[in-house]
Amino acid sequence: MNFESLEEIISYAIEQEKEAALFYEECSRKEPFTGSKATLEDMAKEERNHQAILENLGKAEGVPTDYKFKWIPDMKRSDYMVEMEYEPGMHYTDILRLAMKREEKALKLYNELLSKSEDPNHKRVFKMLCQEEAKHKKFLETLYDDYMACQGD
Repeated sequence: MNFESLEEIISYAIEQEKEAALFYEECSRKEPFTGSKATLEDMAKEERNHQAILENLGKAEGVPTDYKFKWIPDMKRSDYMVEMEYEPGMHYTDILRLAMKREEKALKLYNELLSKSEDPNHKRVFKMLCQEEAKHKKFLETLYDDYMACQGD
């Protein structure tokens, strides 16, 4: 990823959030289980919220002032998984694996943006987005572990 300006970086991040939201929306429409469907719909809403935050970056309302930062431990489950492409009819565990890798990539992107940003407001937003993606990743890894445990793994 070579970007010429902060604007290009933000545009790229916005497109990534849009793509993530569309992915979760598409998966939720195809998911037969109500609980899984609701989880995927919630993930799509959160990605749309990230998109809005990035679109408002540089405006006063773009930096949430009441956000609570806290450490999110990394289970590193996705670190041991291979890249996959979405295919309609994928098994639930494959959707979780794919989603974990997507969140892992998003977390890496925002960590990189955080490290390269000099503006304190941008740093705050990128730090917040790092935490949000880390929460998503942990949530998905926990779902995966719980599901696999129920399967006897």
